[in-house]
Amino acid sequence: MKLSHQKTLILLYVLTTTTALVSAYLYGWQYFVWLILGLSALKFLLVAFNFMEMKKANSFWKFFIVFYVLVFVTVVNIIL
Repeated sequence: MKLSHQKTLILLYVLTTTTALVSAYLYGWQYFVWLILGLSALKFLLVAFNFMEMKKANSFWKFFIVFYVLVFVTVVNIIL
């Protein structure tokens, strides 16, 4: 495994632990949903760009993935 993949994997572990701690201790906070969805979106982008090799893809696909994540997080927050 490449060193960059190992660093990304460690960062994903840290973000997952942070998400679990936030959901346990900050429940009811005003920006709770935004924080959880933001951390999840960051994890999604890390996986997509590092493990799925999207950083080598066409710029259209890079834009589309980032745009999709932003729209998804915004729509879910509006619904909730």
